[in-house]
Amino acid sequence: MNIVVVESPAKAKTINKYLGPGYKVMASFGHVRDLPAKDGSVRPDEDFAMSWEVDSASSKRINEIADAVKKSDGLFLATDPDREGEAISWHVLDILKKKKVIGDRPVKRVVFNAITKKAVLDAMAEPRDIDEPLVDAYLARRALDYLVGFNLSPVLWRKLPGARSAGRVQSVALRLVCDRETEIERFVAEEYWNISALLKTPRNDTFEARLVSLEGKRLPPRGVQNGDQATDIKSLLEGAAFRVDSIEAKPVKRNPGPPFTTSTLQQAASSRLGFSASRTMQVAQKLYEGFDIGGEVTGLITYMRTDGVQIAPEAIDAARRAIANQFGDKYLPEKPRFYSTKAKNAQEAHEAIRPTDFSRTPESLRRYLDADQLRLYELIWKRGIASQMASADIERTTAEIIAENGGRKAGLRAVGSVIKFDGFIAAYTDQREEDESGDDEDGRLPDIRAQESLGKEKINASQHFTEPPPRYSEATLIKKMEELGIGRPSTYAATLATLRDRGYVTIDKRKLIPDAKGRIVTAFLENFFTRYVEYDFTASLEEKLDSISAGDLNWKDVLRDFWKDFFSQIEVTKELRVTNVLDALNDALAPLLFPPRADGSDPRTCQVCGSGKLSLKLGRYGAFVGCSNYPECNFTRQLSSDGNEGDATLSGEPVALGKDPMTDEEITLRSGRFGPYVQRGDGKEAKRASLPKGWTPDSIDHEKALALLNLPRDIGAHPESGKMISAGIGRYGPFLLHDGSYANLESVEDVFSIGLNRAVTVIAEKAAKGPGGRGARSAPAALKDLGDHPDGGKITVRDGRYGPYVNWEKINATLPKGKDPASVTIEEALALIAERAAKAPAGKAKPARKKAAASEAGEDKAKTKTTKPKAAAKKSTTTKAKAEPKAKAAAKTRKA
Repeated sequence: MNIVVVESPAKAKTINKYLGPGYKVMASFGHVRDLPAKDGSVRPDEDFAMSWEVDSASSKRINEIADAVKKSDGLFLATDPDREGEAISWHVLDILKKKKVIGDRPVKRVVFNAITKKAVLDAMAEPRDIDEPLVDAYLARRALDYLVGFNLSPVLWRKLPGARSAGRVQSVALRLVCDRETEIERFVAEEYWNISALLKTPRNDTFEARLVSLEGKRLPPRGVQNGDQATDIKSLLEGAAFRVDSIEAKPVKRNPGPPFTTSTLQQAASSRLGFSASRTMQVAQKLYEGFDIGGEVTGLITYMRTDGVQIAPEAIDAARRAIANQFGDKYLPEKPRFYSTKAKNAQEAHEAIRPTDFSRTPESLRRYLDADQLRLYELIWKRGIASQMASADIERTTAEIIAENGGRKAGLRAVGSVIKFDGFIAAYTDQREEDESGDDEDGRLPDIRAQESLGKEKINASQHFTEPPPRYSEATLIKKMEELGIGRPSTYAATLATLRDRGYVTIDKRKLIPDAKGRIVTAFLENFFTRYVEYDFTASLEEKLDSISAGDLNWKDVLRDFWKDFFSQIEVTKELRVTNVLDALNDALAPLLFPPRADGSDPRTCQVCGSGKLSLKLGRYGAFVGCSNYPECNFTRQLSSDGNEGDATLSGEPVALGKDPMTDEEITLRSGRFGPYVQRGDGKEAKRASLPKGWTPDSIDHEKALALLNLPRDIGAHPESGKMISAGIGRYGPFLLHDGSYANLESVEDVFSIGLNRAVTVIAEKAAKGPGGRGARSAPAALKDLGDHPDGGKITVRDGRYGPYVNWEKINATLPKGKDPASVTIEEALALIAERAAKAPAGKAKPARKKAAASEAGEDKAKTKTTKPKAAAKKSTTTKAKAEPKAKAAAKTRKA
């Protein structure tokens, strides 16, 4: 019996069927160990020695693998065919060697690019050893990410309270988003005019021609820059005679693009399907692992983490056969097409993402796949099949036209394209490719002949203004990172998820908008860690990692070069005073922090006290703008991505709403570091009330403000107890209070409108539910059945009081924030269950956990675990104090 180790249980079941009874396939459930998120996990002073830790869930799995290996004839490590997969195999083997279970048994590494019977059997027939240079590249990358994350993040925490973390690739990606926002803010629109003529041939066919030259001089794009010039040219054309100077029809061939890589798939799925990068990878993972089709589980696509564009010769042959069957022989080029990557740091010799069988059309799989799976498979199938199809033949016609009026001349041009043969366009075309090509395939020109006169139907002159560069979407940011050589295919989705989870960026209409927090972090890094957020430096480091994987560089030499300068910069920055940091950020972020005022006054002068100077301030909840005269002047302003939030409360001064009729004090609408609020009077003793959830600043008037400030509101005496019932808004929402007991209200509006009878009923209903305010509660119904756990029992997704969660037996694991319950896979569920089980081992007190610094996208879900040993028997107060040890903190980062 041979043991085969793969990553996921879904693959284990499928591959076990392929290999038969002579093999036992077991799952590692992703990474089996990682660097603990604490000081000392990577030790530069010990030649970058690294300490690894196995969590309890992984320990159980690895023990099962070790027990099986003891009784086996050999071990095959068949984890994924990328750097992470190679690392997992190395980790598994290293642990098994330390457990002394390998002995003289043969150990081989096998890789397959697709989960099909042929691919797996072919791989098993050609095993190899673990690729040591590839493992070295992983170790170098992991050490770099750790050293950056766990040395730079603490500096951020001390100098910028409220900042979450910084990472080697994450910070550079954030800088790209912030730099684009700065470009947009500094952009100054320029006026320009488009001038065109609607003309008619002698055969009464009309077409449009655009102005391209004036008085014999070629006009550059946007060459007509004001209304006076446009009016003059329009007048010239209104009275001009038009004739065709020349006509040229030129054949053009358009070639198909290569099959998808990780980044191009994410970009296409975003633009065509509206998928986020993480959603694309989730669906692609399922397509890769396969479905039961015809009684056998088969993978539908090849491995989805790659930036190779080549495909295997047998796949090319299969694609050509499918093209002939589906489209006809005329769509088949004479020779197969071969592609090569242009990426500076392309992944090691992996195939592009393609269907495992081109004869499986999307239509034939419709009954096996859900809507998202089918749409993504169709995209991959069409792109893959198009990559081997014939070129499209297009005829591009250009007509040059002369307009003459009293000795003045203007040149116009009409362009049209006609598809003579659609070729690969019959299967797939990208609208962006069409836009970039400049072809107007819908603008087919009528029959136009050289030197013939043309009639004038209408002259159009339209005013336009240049627009700022667009904000990045996930797809365009990934494309930019790939162009710059930043990051890897396996990290793009995780990097973007990290930026969202940290609150550094928000997504609005699929565009990435940097939050003020993200811009402050970027400005800090650009000022004090300039080199480490430079695009070229990050790209050059990626190239060094690739050289390590190729065996051309020693991985520890790369770490030594990096650490020497980075450590020096950390030490220098630690000595900075916070005032030095704030001064630098005030200058770097002046347009954000102190936007220009309509009256032209100094934007840094406090408009409340008139003498203080506004500056960036740091509090435990993050940064805000405050007055230098604090505490005499308590003016503060929250930060948003554009320096205000669209209302007057953030523009520099409070908004007066009127006076309190009882106290004659002024009531104002303001904004502080915790959001908008209303205030009565001035000074430290002034009464304040935050705006309830759902209330916007522009909806607040004098009446609403007065009602908020007068909370809690007395409703009346309870008819039985005689004690007052009051309504208010607390930390957990609107409530009723009676005799020291609380009852929740359904809405904020109820606080101001509920009467005595209804209040008594609500209180009675609360009392009937008993302690805790809950009646008997049944388990929530399952939203989704994910299948059986490897240890038995159903795994389901449910929606509870505190949000959706995964359930297996007595274990409930909360889904990550923003995760769609319908998209949860069994592999993700197993990882969440294992993580939850590790937090609360059976029979033990549940250990408290707190978040630790994140090291890098893909490796930054670090957690810190605190356990308390059993207390010694109590002898005396002094003895107990000495015997009580300090809590030990351990951390574990695990990638599933």
